[in-house]
Amino acid sequence: MTHRPHLMVWPALAVILLDQATKWAVTRWIPLHGTIPVVKRFVNLVHVKNRGIAFGVMNDPGSTLQTYVLLGASLVAICVLLLWFKKLGRGSGALALCLSLILGGAVGNLVDRFRLGEVIDFVDIHLGTYHWPAFNVADSAITVGTLGLALSLFIKGKGDDRS
Repeated sequence: MTHRPHLMVWPALAVILLDQATKWAVTRWIPLHGTIPVVKRFVNLVHVKNRGIAFGVMNDPGSTLQTYVLLGASLVAICVLLLWFKKLGRGSGALALCLSLILGGAVGNLVDRFRLGEVIDFVDIHLGTYHWPAFNVADSAITVGTLGLALSLFIKGKGDDRS
């Protein structure tokens, strides 16, 4: 193995712990469907539950099958991330960090799905009349990791074109 596994373990673990700690705090201090304004007309802390995927997509409260499908998809995604990380060589630190963020977010939300059958979301953003669906730390890590991964692969692809 030519890479250092801690490049993936520590950031992923940090995401999982922060995600679970913030969700615990939300369930402890904000009643379900409650709202605490943070920045007026821009950011609220809320307590909502989501049976779907990131940002409320596929949020169908009555579907048990959907929960099992999402559990399975999450487990497959985690396995793919671990296999991808295993194939990384030296000099892949940025890519490893991106994969780690995605892994940490996937595991953070997977913990909720196993424990509760749904995911706790709590960051609620408004910009004028536009309202972004509520999300959590895990969703943020997945989004940042995916954007970083796309950028990293794009830059690497551009470098390969010049050879």
